[in-house]
Amino acid sequence: MPNTYSQIYIQIVFAVKGRDNLISKNNREELHKYISGIIQSREQKLLSIFCMPDHTHILIGIKPSIAISDLVRDIKAGSSHFINEQKWVKGKFNWQEGFGAFSYSKSQIDDVIKYILNQEEHHKKNSFKEEYINFLKKFEIEYDEKYLFDWVENQQAAPTELGIV
Repeated sequence: MPNTYSQIYIQIVFAVKGRDNLISKNNREELHKYISGIIQSREQKLLSIFCMPDHTHILIGIKPSIAISDLVRDIKAGSSHFINEQKWVKGKFNWQEGFGAFSYSKSQIDDVIKYILNQEEHHKKNSFKEEYINFLKKFEIEYDEKYLFDWVENQQAAPTELGIV
């Protein structure tokens, strides 16, 4: 789009279906590279990515020519297919429906990148559920808890209690 100028930074957060711990440290870098390729092929700019065993954070410089929901759909569909092709998990891998998208100004980008890259340390203190609800509150996003992700804590012990994180 000629004569269109923008500076839009979005952190995208989404979870593994059932909040299972299916993304292993051994496969993390390869998954990061694959997701990065999806983002680049859609002509968007990846600034930071980190896949925890049960969820993913991505910071993107996004152009106004693409809908965030279309980009997330492509990332989730493509990476699910890739994970299944690689046979990294028993059964079929899927991401949960939905995602969080949080906007930032240029002055906040360095802090957000550090936050994303420090996910393992952060989740020694806070669960993903606590983190996600804190995002919703911080950004003053109204929500109904029954429509949030399926939380693994409701089904079994939290990943940090199991020593998985």
